[in-house]
Amino acid sequence: MKDEGVLLFFIFLPVAYPLLYSWVYNNEVVREVPIVVVDDSHSALSREFIRKFDASPDVSVALRCKDMHEAKDKIGHGEAYGILYFPSDLDMKVGRMEQGHVSVYCDMSYMLTYKAIYQTATNVSSVMGSELQRRMLGKYTDREEEISIKPLEFEDVPIFNTTGGYGNFILPGVLVLIIQQAMLLGVGMLAGTRREKALREGPEQQSLNKLFGRATTYFLLFAVMLAWITLVVPRLFGFVSMVHGWDLLLFFLPYLLACVFFAMVASEMVRYRESVMLVVVFASVPLLFLSGVSWPQSNIPAFWQGVGCIFPSTFAIRGFVRMSSMGALLGDCLTEYVALWIQFVVYFVLTLVIYVRKKSYS
Repeated sequence: MKDEGVLLFFIFLPVAYPLLYSWVYNNEVVREVPIVVVDDSHSALSREFIRKFDASPDVSVALRCKDMHEAKDKIGHGEAYGILYFPSDLDMKVGRMEQGHVSVYCDMSYMLTYKAIYQTATNVSSVMGSELQRRMLGKYTDREEEISIKPLEFEDVPIFNTTGGYGNFILPGVLVLIIQQAMLLGVGMLAGTRREKALREGPEQQSLNKLFGRATTYFLLFAVMLAWITLVVPRLFGFVSMVHGWDLLLFFLPYLLACVFFAMVASEMVRYRESVMLVVVFASVPLLFLSGVSWPQSNIPAFWQGVGCIFPSTFAIRGFVRMSSMGALLGDCLTEYVALWIQFVVYFVLTLVIYVRKKSYS
């Protein structure tokens, strides 16, 4: 309690970081993405397309340019994220009952802005295409027009991530990873402090009471933090949460135990209290990728999948995403559940081996 750095990682980080991440991603989707219009057609058809495109909540026609060179310059200066281009022969081709083309250029460095621009253009194109087709068919009744334009009716029903938002997509994985990283930072800093003190005052006397006392303290403290992160924070910000209480409790029991002893094993490699921050913070983003949440697990090379199996967060993230976003029960996450118990046993045994060796040397 006298170490401000440890308190920062044990209490402030698990409490504040989930709030910060959730607040940042709370809007779920981007709105009013600015785009540039280059209209070489100057026709009623292009103007109608632009009006419908601008009426979408996702995009906004911010600028109009005379040519593509000027439009690309606006993109390069960050004034817009996409270009909507209408060729000069658009109206003529449509009038001849030929296929017209509207080109959409997107800044691919931002996934969410690209998605907003591209999907809006696709939706407007589909709606206007149906209207043009209806005019040219010459059918007598609305039902005939409906069957001719859309012979196969379909309904788009999003499942699991019902909002289609980035927050519901990425937050479950981030929240679980925070627990492991905070524990690694705090336990590593404590271990570094003890080693620095040993250099000045001599090695610390080892005992099983100290070993299990520390493990129990870490477990109880982070059990509270885990409940805050997985049960309270998603409800505060309205994220999808379909967890079942007892299943979640049973699933996270081996995760916390594995994290505790994994952190104690990893802390043996920490010589100075500051050095742990460099490694753990650097590894956070790769660990999120290795979990298979932000990148499909099937597309991760076998070697890196093996590396991911070292960390408890990999299996915990996969299981929690299924429980939180898909309403899965413990039996649906049995592979991850067993893997977490195996990790706990392995890291517990490694901790005891390290303790016995240190005691024999002392």
